[in-house]
Formats: sequence, C-alpha cells, structure tokens
Amino acid sequence: MAAHHSVPAGDRHGASGQGEGKIRASHLLIKHRDSRRPSSWRESEITRSKDEAIEILRNHKQRIQSGEASLGDIATSESDCSSARKRGDLGFFGRGEMQAEFEQAAFALKVGEVSDIVETASGVHLIERVQ
Repeated sequence: MAAHHSVPAGDRHGASGQGEGKIRASHLLIKHRDSRRPSSWRESEITRSKDEAIEILRNHKQRIQSGEASLGDIATSESDCSSARKRGDLGFFGRGEMQAEFEQAAFALKVGEVSDIVETASGVHLIERVQ
C-alpha cells in the first residue's frame, strides 16, 4: 500500500517549510516592565506597565479594524519583537513551538483573522493568522 503524503510533491507550501499541522502567523508584541525580558530593539529598558501595554494594543487593534493600517504595517515600527523587520511574520510553526497562550490563540484563528489581546510571559500580543 502506498504511503499517503499530506503535501503533494512540488506544492508551494511544501517548498516553504510548512509541515502537517503547521500554521503561519504574524504578531505585534508590546512588552512591559514585568515581561520576561523588558527590553527590545526599540528600547533598551521598557518601563511601561502591563496596563499601558494593553492600552497601546487596544489602540493598534482599533486602527487595524478600521482599515487605517494592517497589523504588518504597525508591527514594522511598533512591535517589540525582532520579527518587526519582517512585518511581524513568524513563519510556519506547529504545536509545542510557541508559548502555550500564544499557540492556543493562534491556532484558534481563521486565516486573515486578528486575535484579541493575548498575554504571555513575553508581553501582550495581537496575532494574525496568515496561513
């Protein structure tokens, strides 16, 4: 009996590294002083409170929902993650590769959908499922 492959040979997703059960997401991370590492490429020492970080994300989410800007547009200049250089793109990942809260929220999204605010040890995030 022939083996079943979930990604046909030559499929563009197979070439890009997507494996079975993996998704692709982008995110916008705002760190706060209680984050696991309260520094980023933008700021050597982050002093904002978690409440301030959440308020910043609420404003960004409103801009995304209104169509004023995309998550990628905002992530480029505002995200505290080094993925900002790639418009917040984290590439493909599977279960067990991200912090549990992040993973749960990302896998629950439909393609093109943006999450509510997600809290992890890294800070607070908005997540957009890309694929």
